Amino acid sequence: MLVNILSFHNFLLKLRDSYHSFNQIIIPYRARSDDKNSFYFNEIKNEDHFRLNYYRTVDPVKILFYLFREKVYPTKNNHAKRIIIGVKACDLKALLLLDKALLQSGFIDPAYKYWRDNTLLISSDCDYLHETCSCNLLNGHPYAENGFDLNLSVIEDNYLIQLGSERSQEFIELMKKEINVAESTASDLEIVNANRKKVFNQLIEKNSDLKHHENFSAFRKVDHKIWEEVSKECVGCGACTNICPTCYCLILNDESKGNEFIKVRSYDSCQWNGYARVAGGGTPRPKMTERFRNRYLCKFDYMQKNFGEFGCTGCGRCTEACTAKIDFRKVVKTVSLMAQEVN
Repeated sequence: MLVNILSFHNFLLKLRDSYHSFNQIIIPYRARSDDKNSFYFNEIKNEDHFRLNYYRTVDPVKILFYLFREKVYPTKNNHAKRIIIGVKACDLKALLLLDKALLQSGFIDPAYKYWRDNTLLISSDCDYLHETCSCNLLNGHPYAENGFDLNLSVIEDNYLIQLGSERSQEFIELMKKEINVAESTASDLEIVNANRKKVFNQLIEKNSDLKHHENFSAFRKVDHKIWEEVSKECVGCGACTNICPTCYCLILNDESKGNEFIKVRSYDSCQWNGYARVAGGGTPRPKMTERFRNRYLCKFDYMQKNFGEFGCTGCGRCTEACTAKIDFRKVVKTVSLMAQEVN
């Protein structure tokens, strides 16, 4: 189906002001003081600065499902629903991995499940590329293929809407009552596919010098001197893990008061010196190089074995956030080349 872009945006504003089962609408906004086109998720306020078809936001959508700090017991029970719009393919791919880790692995994180159950996800194609984007190197694309409830693709002044789940029906019915909705044609799909192919080819060209081998299981065989070289600038700040859309290491604190039993979860990082330290002061990875190496093994070996998915979606946020300006793609290329030699 096709809807006019301006009409769709106005519908979102009206939906915000009307009482429906959706209590919150979250959308990416361009930072007003930023010339680099940085985008951040925020509650919808006005039509200005809507950019649904750019590239991914600075923060991953994970932070709206797996909060930096969140009470996991007692669990929520208000069942408020929300809509998150403008989610990109790299973040959708990350959520599907988190689902396996937090919902399907024999342990269910109640807070994460609450947000997943009560969120409508509307994704949108990437019509532009961030300088650190590299989803093509991890078998990804700059457009969503699954994991969404609805997806938006731009055709001139319109959005082509693709349905991805039955959960989208309530939203679609509300939209049809407020704005004109037209049926899409075969030529509309051809335009979308041509736009997607154009952006994907740009992505391939941009990352042509960063292609790497995919035998990641050999990473652990690479000499530690190589890891020392690629990690020498790392300061262990943990920015990479905090901003990664698939990292979920946690600290669970008991914050009970009186007769009230309270458990609070907050982020942890395998890059911090105190990570996994035991009461006697011992730690499994006392050196920065060991912690640095562990992160890459986690993304390309551990998660692949545990969930059948790479832990990297190619969003490039870790490269952008790195204090030491370490390019994740270059490290993967360097280590994968060494892995081929020792395999």
